[in-house]
Formats: sequence, structure tokens, C-alpha cells
Amino acid sequence: MATKFKHKCNIRADIWLNYRNDEELDDFIEYNDLGLPLAYAIAEGIVESTPLAKTFVEETFDLLLSGLDMEEDTGFKNLDEIL
Repeated sequence: MATKFKHKCNIRADIWLNYRNDEELDDFIEYNDLGLPLAYAIAEGIVESTPLAKTFVEETFDLLLSGLDMEEDTGFKNLDEIL
């Protein structure tokens, strides 16, 4: 079972809010400079998702899992489950 889009946005928002100044994540944060704040804005209801926005959030989520050497999306509900 894959992670629901709502949870992907919440996980991205958590990273954006709490880890964007973490030096270990500099490359990830810099590369995902659109996907992370966009996920935050969607999670907080600031903007509504569109198909293009969903593409950015999905890509950012996939890159996170890949960067953590996770081969499968098993249906995460929050960042703690991933870490």
C-alpha cells in the first residue's frame, strides 16, 4: 500500500519546516526547492493541489525514499515512520 498523497504532503511539510537548515540535507533541500514548500502549502490548505503540483510532490517523495535507500513505499503516515 503506497503512502497517501495527504501523508506525502504532511511528510514533506515536516521536512520543510524542521530540516530545511540541516546541513546534512542541503543537497536534498536545494534540489527540491519547489516540491517541499509546495507540499507544505498544500498540507496547510494555503493552496489546492493540481496535477502539476502533485507531480512535484510525488517526485520529491520518491527522491526522499531513494536517498534513504528504501526500495518500496509501504504506506507511511508520518516522517517518524520513514526515519
